[in-house]
Amino acid sequence: MRYTEMKMVRKKYYKAQGGINMAEQEQRVEETENTKSSEVSEETRETKAQSDAASEEGGTEETAGEEEVNTEDADGEDTEENEEETPEGEDPKTWAEKRAAKKQAKQDKKTQGYREQIEHLEDRVKRQLAEFENFRNRTEKEKQSMFETGAKSVIEKMLPIVDNFERGLATVPEDRKEDPFVDGMSRIYKQLLKELENIDVKPIEAVGKEFDPTLHNAVMQVESEEFESGMVAQELQKGYTYRGSVVRHSMVSVVV
Repeated sequence: MRYTEMKMVRKKYYKAQGGINMAEQEQRVEETENTKSSEVSEETRETKAQSDAASEEGGTEETAGEEEVNTEDADGEDTEENEEETPEGEDPKTWAEKRAAKKQAKQDKKTQGYREQIEHLEDRVKRQLAEFENFRNRTEKEKQSMFETGAKSVIEKMLPIVDNFERGLATVPEDRKEDPFVDGMSRIYKQLLKELENIDVKPIEAVGKEFDPTLHNAVMQVESEEFESGMVAQELQKGYTYRGSVVRHSMVSVVV
């Protein structure tokens, strides 16, 4: 499209100039364009030729590098083969035995390394299992201790109720012990003692026993012909234990 427009512009120019042969002018223009096209083609061919030459040189270098690597590999293989060959003056049987012993020593060393690694891992596993077992036992003891502490706290708060039942029933006259109300209170008191006994709450024996500071709390000293010195003569407040542990010491008087 552009070429046609340029051609029309040239025709108008030639007409304006007058006296110039249009055919000659067009022929000159075409020759000029052909010359430029041929120059561009030659430059393109030269550039392509240079590229092909560079590619051939690169391929030659790569081929040479591969040949060098192959040569080195071959040399290495030859060296290994030479090392494995029996030396001159050496008995082939003895040489084979030495080679087998060397190979076996290397294998034994590797096996020993694996064995040591296995022993190390087994030791780690055993240690972790022992630590976990200790942690479980410690946690179980802590849970049991927390439970017993809570239970002792509850029992300690219930003991005053038992004391009040005992004080109230102790003031009832003999002729009114068969009264329904008194009988009902007595039954409740016995039921409470039974439930405490079921959870391993037991009263501490005091009267007539030797004074034990781990169980008894001496609040006074008395003289007595019935008991020897150091014996508990009277129990002022009953003590209790829970699973062998003292919840409340017995309040007692001791014979001088």
